[in-house]
Amino acid sequence: MLIDSHCHLDFEALAADIDGVLARAAVAGISHMVTISTHVEKFSTYAALAERFGNVWCSVGTHPHHADEELHIGTDDLVRLSAHPRCIAIGEAGLDYFYDNAPRQAQATGFRRHIAAARITGLPLVIHSRKADEDMAAILEEESGEGAFPFVLHCFTAGEELARRALALGGYLSFSGIITFRNAEDIRAVAKWVPADRYLVETDAPYLAPIPHRGESNEPSFVRHTAEKLAEVRGISLEQLGQETTANFARLFSKSGLA
Repeated sequence: MLIDSHCHLDFEALAADIDGVLARAAVAGISHMVTISTHVEKFSTYAALAERFGNVWCSVGTHPHHADEELHIGTDDLVRLSAHPRCIAIGEAGLDYFYDNAPRQAQATGFRRHIAAARITGLPLVIHSRKADEDMAAILEEESGEGAFPFVLHCFTAGEELARRALALGGYLSFSGIITFRNAEDIRAVAKWVPADRYLVETDAPYLAPIPHRGESNEPSFVRHTAEKLAEVRGISLEQLGQETTANFARLFSKSGLA
């Protein structure tokens, strides 16, 4: 059994064929998935998907690309919306210095509000971090000093230092289809040694389709290819990887009720 811990079922590429997407996921052995929020103001869309499908959960949060668009969203708003029974996480939020689509100060402000919501609710924070390793590590360490909060660095593409600093704070790492790409040796190196109780798999669908589907629209069923490559890198069976990542998901996303 595998769980796609991060996808975007509301995006048109998936929403246009949602029944087919979920049917193919079931055939591929993907038991559950989390559709991740990019705009708090669209939370009703994510919640509706999670209400419609029993194996789909959702989150609530603002992607760093849109941080400046939702600075009016406060921690209290995140906490209130996260009380929805099908909402099991805060985010995705974080820092993206690759695209810099929003001012960095707005990204940091929004990120800290999401951290506060995760600390208050106990729900895991789904973190987006790209080309911002030092600032990300610094904020995580500073905020953890104010009180622990659960989190996962989703679609991990950062360096070993951020991985080790995040793990030291109790965080998890999630690996996407990028791990199958030819030029992803650094990411595979981290994936090889990350502790067995601290990693997840995801698609980030409809983006980042793994080989052999690279260039296509990604979907939850393709997480199996990522899992197969990750199992190869770690020197374990796909069955063992499924057991480990499912147990890790159930522990981190405890509101899912899978534990």
